[in-house]
Amino acid sequence: MIAGSLMAMGLIHVAQLTGVLGDRAAGESARYYRGVLELVQERYVDPGRVVPEEMTRDALRGMLRGLDPHSGYLAASDYEHLREDLDSKFGGIGIQIEYRDGYVIVIAPIANTPGERAGILRGDRVLAGDGESMVGKSINQVIDRMRGAPGTPVDVVFERPGQEDPVEVSVNREIIKVESVPEAMMIEPGIGYVRIAQFAEPTADESRAAIEGLLADGMESLIIDVRNNPGGLLYSAADVLEPFFPADELMVYTEGRASIDRQEFRSENRGSIWDFPVVVLINSGSASAAEILAGALKDTHRAWIVGEQSFGKGSVQSVMQLREGEALRLTTARYYTPSGTTIHEVGVSPDEEVVMTPEDDLNVALQRNRPDLNDPVEFEERFGFAPVADAQLEAALAYLNLLSESGDSP
Repeated sequence: MIAGSLMAMGLIHVAQLTGVLGDRAAGESARYYRGVLELVQERYVDPGRVVPEEMTRDALRGMLRGLDPHSGYLAASDYEHLREDLDSKFGGIGIQIEYRDGYVIVIAPIANTPGERAGILRGDRVLAGDGESMVGKSINQVIDRMRGAPGTPVDVVFERPGQEDPVEVSVNREIIKVESVPEAMMIEPGIGYVRIAQFAEPTADESRAAIEGLLADGMESLIIDVRNNPGGLLYSAADVLEPFFPADELMVYTEGRASIDRQEFRSENRGSIWDFPVVVLINSGSASAAEILAGALKDTHRAWIVGEQSFGKGSVQSVMQLREGEALRLTTARYYTPSGTTIHEVGVSPDEEVVMTPEDDLNVALQRNRPDLNDPVEFEERFGFAPVADAQLEAALAYLNLLSESGDSP
């Protein structure tokens, strides 16, 4: 009888609270939440676990996670991590991650970091960190687990597509200082090569200096490598594009619900225009700002795109400061190439598809980071595999050489 009375009371509360659900104003929804919180405070069996501030933060995390993988509530520590990322310097293992389908997955290991050296691959799903399950955790909770004092280890368990057993690695954390343009060289007579690892504050200045240096060395055509580049700042990508466009030409634009979310990025280039042949290398780890660069150059017929379909992150996140150092990261717009094409959940299609396995991709990245080991025997003794061909780079070189021989424009 007592149990029946309690159950009836519970059902009454539920009925009263659900009465404001549905297509109601935000104020009514807020009152509904307040009513649930009060009910928990009054009736939950362990009052010591009822901390309204923490419950509100948990509610915010769940509410925003339900919108899309890129929106989220940022606690003060999360917001600090984000600012460290944009400054291109932070402590951790060196992987770029995204939240998809209930898992945090690796977009790409950052070049020359503990994560890359440990053999972490794009597409790996984070299952656990230091014995704690990461399944169902937010991306910020996973970041907190991965980061720590330099020199300290973290044990991470991944689920790898196509592999039955989980992959377990122990990685020592380091201060991660990401170079925006880690490579710039004349790869063949007349052909320059620039690799852009991410789009952060210094990227435009670094890429412009690198390309101008190659032009001074006699460069006649260029390969821009944004494979495994997870993106970064939208305006940084626009600044990198600017020398390829004449003044006032549209390079990329964003569109959202509010008028403030409509932004057009037009070239402010008042100098000479870079009009030499360009190939852009992309793969499934090329995301966000990397796709802006590839999409804009492809859309305006200023570059030939070689590689694989890119990741497909075509949304813009605005970071809005809240109280006590907290913030809200909210998807407010999508970006579009000059012709109005969206890349969101589609990606950029290459003009010439050249697919590489994740293993070959990782091996090629390792080879690029160790140019000092150019002897194949010594390389195999050091890393346990013979150097592999970079099929995508070879296709780019073949295309540019063919253009040079025929005298055609791209």
